[in-house]
Amino acid sequence: MHAQRSALRAPVAFDGSSFLPGGATVLVDGDSIAGVEPFHYTVPAGWPVTTYDGTLLPGLVNAHVHLVSDSSLGSLERAGTRPDDEVDAVIAQSLREEAASGVTTVRDLGDTRYCTVGFRDRGDPGVPRVVAAGPPLTVPDGHCHYLGGCVEGPEAIRAAVSEHVEHRVDVIKVMASGGMLTSGTDVFGVQHTPDDLRLLVDLAHAQGLQVLAHAHSLAGIVHALDAGADGIEHFTGFTEHGIEVPDAVLARVAEAGVVVDPTFGFDREAMRGLPTPPARILESLQRAGLDFESAYAARLGVAARLRAHGIPVVTGVDSGASPPKHHRAIAFAITDLLRAGYAMEDALATATSGAARACGLQEVTGSLVDGLAADVLVVDGDLRNGPEALSHPVAVLVRGADAVR
Repeated sequence: MHAQRSALRAPVAFDGSSFLPGGATVLVDGDSIAGVEPFHYTVPAGWPVTTYDGTLLPGLVNAHVHLVSDSSLGSLERAGTRPDDEVDAVIAQSLREEAASGVTTVRDLGDTRYCTVGFRDRGDPGVPRVVAAGPPLTVPDGHCHYLGGCVEGPEAIRAAVSEHVEHRVDVIKVMASGGMLTSGTDVFGVQHTPDDLRLLVDLAHAQGLQVLAHAHSLAGIVHALDAGADGIEHFTGFTEHGIEVPDAVLARVAEAGVVVDPTFGFDREAMRGLPTPPARILESLQRAGLDFESAYAARLGVAARLRAHGIPVVTGVDSGASPPKHHRAIAFAITDLLRAGYAMEDALATATSGAARACGLQEVTGSLVDGLAADVLVVDGDLRNGPEALSHPVAVLVRGADAVR
């Protein structure tokens, strides 16, 4: 735990939007930022100063995680049948790993039995804050059906939205297409009828809740847009002919102000450590005439076009879904955006100020601003020279407390 008052100083600083000339000194008073001053600022007496050689920036926001899964093969599927105490242990470990990678806020987009809501409400010192969606809503036997959110028809949808509201979720997640890891679902088609999906979105909006739609297929993206979803996760654009996202669709996304999370961030070393890649993923790629490398290149191309259309993008990894999507992979996601042509400042903003805004937390975290939470990350290296430094956190504060990691 840091002292009640302290100062952190580094010659390179990113405030959530841009790099600050000459670095910065950040004053921390309890759980809040009390000031952001120049590097050579004379700190008042009684404020211990820690000077670092690297880059100081806001704690990162991972906008798509599954805390109930430890990233091992089948872990997400097993979560629905694990006892609550085992699920809670996995959540606690997932949060520690997120913190170790510099993440101070997570948006959980699929748990079981609303287990993450309790962690959100506890707000333990040094533990990343949680934005919780509860069980994702899907069709019977649909993607992530094993987490318990199966609905079909108006009556079931009304009951499910009411249940989520009763559990005080922050956002609702719905599966608008099949999933890469759920056998029997169609990643090229859609889930839910148009009327059901529209009703679900309207009911959520009436309760002041945003709806985020999982969509791997181009059809699923259009399905989510037609229903009025607020955000689209994955945004892969699978068709039978490859990955395709027409400009007309991107124009609709931009006009509607829909936020896209491409769920980049894939640890290739972890993938190479698997005995074989998951068969479900290979089948989906082969059906579209793709392999991993061609699909990756196509997805970077879509990301570049998202940027060209001015579509807001946030960084969420889908952490926990599989070994390459582990809870320390956020640096890989930011690197992918750089490969898609994003400037460093823009890429970092997708995981700080931009992601905080998408989570409705822009008045709480995501920027180095006087009065916001003291969620601060220091990495060993100059981020202006490349993303490698993100893999080397040297200090992580969550609400002014040293992160538990």
